[in-house]
Amino acid sequence: MKNVFRVCLCCCLSMNTWANGPDIPYKNPKIAIEQRVEDLLGRMTLEEKVEQLNMKSLESLEFDEKGKVTEASLEKLFGGRGIGCLESPFIEHEKIATYSEAADRYLREHTRLGIPAIQIAECLHGHMALGATIFPQSIGLGSTWNPGLIKEMAGVIAQEALLAGVDQALSPLFDIARDPRYGRVEECYGEDPFLVKEMGVAFVKGLQGEPEQSAEGIAPGKLAAMGKHFVAYSKPESGINIAPALVGERELREDHLYPFEAAVKEANIYSIMPGYHEIDGVPIHANKWLLKDILRDEWGFNGYIFSDYEAIGMMDYLHHTADGPKETGYQAITAGVDVEAPGAYGYKHLIELVQEGRLSESVIDESVRRVLTVKFKMGLFDRPFKVKKGDRQRIHTPESVDLARRVAEESIVLLQNNNHVLPLDKSKLKSVAVIGPNADKIQFGDYSPTKNNDYGVTVLQGLKDYLKEEVEVNYALGCGITSLFTDSIAAAVDVAKNSDAVILVLGGTSQTLSGIGWGDPNSKELATCGEGYDRNELDFPGVQPQLLDAIAVTGKPIVLVMINGRPLTIGDEADKVDAVVEAWYPGEKGGEAVARVLFGEVNPSGRLSMTFPPTTGHIPLYAAQKPSARGYYKRPGTPEKPGRDYVFSQPKPLYCFGYGLSYTTFEYKNVSIDNTSLKEGSTINVSCEVSNVGNYDGAEVVQLYVRDVVSSVTTPVKALKAFKKIYLKRGETQKVSLQIAKDDLMIWNKQMKRVLEPGDFEIYIGSSVEDIRLRGCFTL
Repeated sequence: MKNVFRVCLCCCLSMNTWANGPDIPYKNPKIAIEQRVEDLLGRMTLEEKVEQLNMKSLESLEFDEKGKVTEASLEKLFGGRGIGCLESPFIEHEKIATYSEAADRYLREHTRLGIPAIQIAECLHGHMALGATIFPQSIGLGSTWNPGLIKEMAGVIAQEALLAGVDQALSPLFDIARDPRYGRVEECYGEDPFLVKEMGVAFVKGLQGEPEQSAEGIAPGKLAAMGKHFVAYSKPESGINIAPALVGERELREDHLYPFEAAVKEANIYSIMPGYHEIDGVPIHANKWLLKDILRDEWGFNGYIFSDYEAIGMMDYLHHTADGPKETGYQAITAGVDVEAPGAYGYKHLIELVQEGRLSESVIDESVRRVLTVKFKMGLFDRPFKVKKGDRQRIHTPESVDLARRVAEESIVLLQNNNHVLPLDKSKLKSVAVIGPNADKIQFGDYSPTKNNDYGVTVLQGLKDYLKEEVEVNYALGCGITSLFTDSIAAAVDVAKNSDAVILVLGGTSQTLSGIGWGDPNSKELATCGEGYDRNELDFPGVQPQLLDAIAVTGKPIVLVMINGRPLTIGDEADKVDAVVEAWYPGEKGGEAVARVLFGEVNPSGRLSMTFPPTTGHIPLYAAQKPSARGYYKRPGTPEKPGRDYVFSQPKPLYCFGYGLSYTTFEYKNVSIDNTSLKEGSTINVSCEVSNVGNYDGAEVVQLYVRDVVSSVTTPVKALKAFKKIYLKRGETQKVSLQIAKDDLMIWNKQMKRVLEPGDFEIYIGSSVEDIRLRGCFTL
């Protein structure tokens, strides 16, 4: 009867009197958030509560001839009802802001309680709106090994998204990427739990602010973050998106849960998104053990859980663990999923479930309480969104564009440099050939608003701008990315023959607006990477290998530049060229960054955040493997001389984790280890000296790996536990201090308890997991 009474009372009172009357506690910013939440929750009908657990999209709104959002479209979208979250459309930044202002005003003024919505937007490597700054794709961000730079970048993303009315970002990803067949590796920071943790936590802090502040509330100028995809989503069977994750509890805890736990405890992340997949037969959106027992009870997560798009419905029509929409809603809400996106499939039946007595209204209340708490902490009730004069000038500023270039420069990895062909010397070149399907094509990666060359600098344009009239730039397409036509190869060969050197730009492409059901089905360019674009082979697609072979025959110096979103099996191709540069999807200033690296304006400092396997048959191949993972017999074979581990190959990477060359040389010496007692709150301090003994200024990534010599359960031969990127002028020496925390040495024992076992530990310091320069040991 209580809810019926509230509905009737609502009809008797005017909307403005109810929503804007004096002395309403939930509207008073001077009282505690918990009191405001309980006051508002106590005023809500069951229907109004369920509205807070759903989402709508702003894309259906319409403009009138004066450029204002029509009241009719607002009424059609909301119908006088509230909503928990709003999806930001993928259109021009300025239009999004206009939509946001109109929607925010409507919800405050034309719904009974005036509850604002959380507007959510894709912000993986920039706010996904035309006109916002586009940074390098996440796999490139991970390759910077520079958390401070990523934090700075995330701060810019937050500022730009906020100016469009966005309240929360659908990022970052804390997925551990160990299977490059999986198309979404481009959205991940890398393969290593520690690296992913460091980069992801930095991104969250850049968006939300420091946790001391965000624990009280999101400060003006900051944006709430959402960690995804919880958990082990990036380890799908056969590398196929949404496939089951084959993972045991110990691996789950040691590797995949580890960065998410840091996001909760170290960064105070506001929201978590479960993955589409299943673990051990249970879809994550119905997994109470993960969503409640671990996430909330073990870690103390107090934010809200936001479903992946259509994931709740997938329990019905994909996983077949529910016999219809109503059952999906019951399974998800009782497992702990608070909000269903992008619309109500299962959650439209929540009221019915309560009325049937199957679901307690208190379960609804708990989810609504979490959503409302986040809204108050975001300041949504107290800071209405309004478009201000001059907002457009604060988007895509020269400073943010310059930052995009700097991030791109630090993300580029030099993989091969035979005979020091790089950096190129323009004083010794009369002409250079720029050839390949990605030479004059922008590739931003998925979750980007466009692929239009007007929004970025291609490699060809970057080289032309850099070389100006000093060196002639000759261009040829050569071939397409995926097409099988070879008609243009001959012309590319002619261009190569008539140039002093060749810059060959190969790679892949990703669908823009990637997501379940997104993308342009009429696109002429078939995506080779990104969400739902998984591969069974990792060579260059189409006839790109034939183009490379034809250019190699010319005998010209060849620099292979790869624009792509995943590690590729390029062993044969690397043997035919002089230099190999991995540029990933380098953002809107990528072409400029590539040119500056190739000609030595910038010394490459990127390091691989994922292992490059020699063949797809080597997968999974990653740095932190267990002692038995690389074989027992130690007699690797070749086609000419078969062996074991493997019969015709060896279990070694093509390019290892942490690898990357420089134009200069770094020397390591004088390692020391202090404080091995590890009292509560202390760390083991490891230091060494690094000198730049080469001819160029440059940056080095000092990496520290640890081996637990004897443990009750198996541990990695080398596990990354600390790193630091340092900048050294030629001739300069710097003392580098790295800290190993107690938590970094703990293991999950046979009883599945997290413990620190006494014993011997070996440390390895170097420039990659295989390029170890210093060794040491300590005993606990």
